[in-house]
Amino acid sequence: MPVSIPFDLDRLRDPALRPIGEKLRAGERLSIADGVTLFRSPDLLGVGAMADAANRARHGDRVTFASNQHINPTNVCVLRKTCVFCGYARLPKEEGAYRYSIEQVLAESDRADGSITREFHIVGGLDMEAGLEYYQTMFRALKERHPQVHIKALTAVEIAHIARIEKMSREDVLIALREAGLDTMPGGGAETFSAAVRDVIADKKLGGADYIDVHRTAHKLGIRSNCTMLYGHVETIEDRMQHLNMLRELQDETGGFLAYIPLAYHPDDNELGKTLGREGTSTTGFDDLRNLAVGRLFLDNFEHIKSHWIMVSTPVSQISLHFGVNDIEGTVVREKIYHAVGAHTPQGMTLPQLLGLIRGAGKVPAERDSFYRVLREFEPDDTGATDASTEPLAGAVG
Repeated sequence: MPVSIPFDLDRLRDPALRPIGEKLRAGERLSIADGVTLFRSPDLLGVGAMADAANRARHGDRVTFASNQHINPTNVCVLRKTCVFCGYARLPKEEGAYRYSIEQVLAESDRADGSITREFHIVGGLDMEAGLEYYQTMFRALKERHPQVHIKALTAVEIAHIARIEKMSREDVLIALREAGLDTMPGGGAETFSAAVRDVIADKKLGGADYIDVHRTAHKLGIRSNCTMLYGHVETIEDRMQHLNMLRELQDETGGFLAYIPLAYHPDDNELGKTLGREGTSTTGFDDLRNLAVGRLFLDNFEHIKSHWIMVSTPVSQISLHFGVNDIEGTVVREKIYHAVGAHTPQGMTLPQLLGLIRGAGKVPAERDSFYRVLREFEPDDTGATDASTEPLAGAVG
């Protein structure tokens, strides 16, 4: 719940923001109308200053990251023709389609080249041949090969897909995957919850209420998760706020979300971008920063707001550390999905690069585990060279 946040109202140039600043100082929860005001205010720096104050009240100058690795085991997807914002998916016999064998997944898991990986982030397409047994076998094999590594895997959309093809309840699928090694869930697949928006961008995809239900079920089972919102396509400000309110309400109910991560839409190499005439353009830095700041201010029951540097660029992610962000996407190693739709960022970052990005913003970098417990805080002269050790750091998640 909200707490009183010290803030100098004289820093606000837009008079419409002053009532919001006063609410923050009084420890009052913001309304949906307040969120709309935050999105529409011309005073981006004022919005950012409030978000920065709210973030500093929780986290000071510390910025966390995870030594993680993305694995995308299949791009085969039954929604290839209907998720028009996606450039990653392929039909089974389409050029470029792939599905990893378990041996290929294990080979991919070894790509970190000696660096310590603490988390596998595993998401992919809705593949009719990648059912429950495929992922159970995968998770068990990964745990055997890398017993110290946390598995964060499968979006709500993928869980619902597996339940559908296996004719099982979503709860039973989650229980079976948890027993096989699933630790937490990522937040992808949320897109924007508005039914009108989904009719345009992903009319056959799992709906917003069902996304919430899968995460509610996971939280009930003790499986914590992240959550996201895809922005910058055809949604309105009101759509964004409806989405955020649904996330806030579930967090009030379960407390199961670890972090909120707004995701910027990329218009290249997908049908939606062609239809909108948006190819070659993407979200603005202003909108990227505003989405992060509004997330920090409106989602008062979320401890962590994360910037996904792969989608918004490393410079914007660095600036976002003064716009309410306390966590940044980690080392990744090799990311495929967002690069398939025009992301021009690297596919991964080294530990020294991450440390430099965070320190360049005047912040203190700290490595965390998947539950946001700090493993170590880096001193100014620490290059992270000891990370190449084969020994896990104290406190690493098993």
